[in-house]
Amino acid sequence: MTVRNKIYYPDGVYFITFTCTQWSPLFAITNGYQAVYNWFDYLTMQRHYIVGYFIMPNHVHAIIAFGNTGKTINNIIGNGKRFMAYYLVDLLQKQSNTEILNQLAIMVNNTDKQNNKIQEEFEPSFDRNECRTIEFIQQKLLYIHLNPCKSDPRLAILPEDYIHSSAKYYYTSHQEIYTVTSYMDLQDIDLESLR
Repeated sequence: MTVRNKIYYPDGVYFITFTCTQWSPLFAITNGYQAVYNWFDYLTMQRHYIVGYFIMPNHVHAIIAFGNTGKTINNIIGNGKRFMAYYLVDLLQKQSNTEILNQLAIMVNNTDKQNNKIQEEFEPSFDRNECRTIEFIQQKLLYIHLNPCKSDPRLAILPEDYIHSSAKYYYTSHQEIYTVTSYMDLQDIDLESLR
């Protein structure tokens, strides 16, 4: 996982990965996949595009076309992780899962404790790769869509069988839980002028 990886451009298509702290399966424990979909909804309302995604029990891969909204992509992702963290903590509290909440509290570093942070739900950094070509987007989509078939334990036999993924759309033309924008449609979108 890349440490403090700053994106210097205000727009563009990026393959983003972020991970739950210590690779904890927080999305599975809480059944909190909706946290990611809510963030995607917010992004699309801000005129960004979800091109592809895959939500594992402990991490998220997404290809996102960021429009120039005047905010840095780092801030957009950081705020998204914060938004999802509140959602997951709320679910853990509703489940009375004090064991996991205590484990997340132990993960907070001293600096963040001084800033009143209570739990650490996600690793502080995220990984990113700029998608400059159609071929690179296709390569990343193949990678994320095959993840559930290669994971241990295996989450699906076929990529399109895993519901928390855009694979069904790309393999069958049927949208699954979340509607994505085809990477081919991005060619008609001017991301710089969305501001």
